[in-house]
Amino acid sequence: MTLRRNRRKHTISFGERLQRAANEAREAARQLPQGPQRDMLMKRVSQAEIAAHINEWVKAPSARAPR
Repeated sequence: MTLRRNRRKHTISFGERLQRAANEAREAARQLPQGPQRDMLMKRVSQAEIAAHINEWVKAPSARAPR
């Protein structure tokens, strides 16, 4: 049996999706008291923001390989 990839057409860019995920996690963390759940959400915020920065860095014209 062969597995098929779940292909999906995204209407917004990867960077925007990362920013949206970070904002949603940050908002959820604001509603929680101090504790491990809030810490986990804040870690997700940090990871999403870092991924967004890396994505911007990779997409930058200066990051292209020389010809």
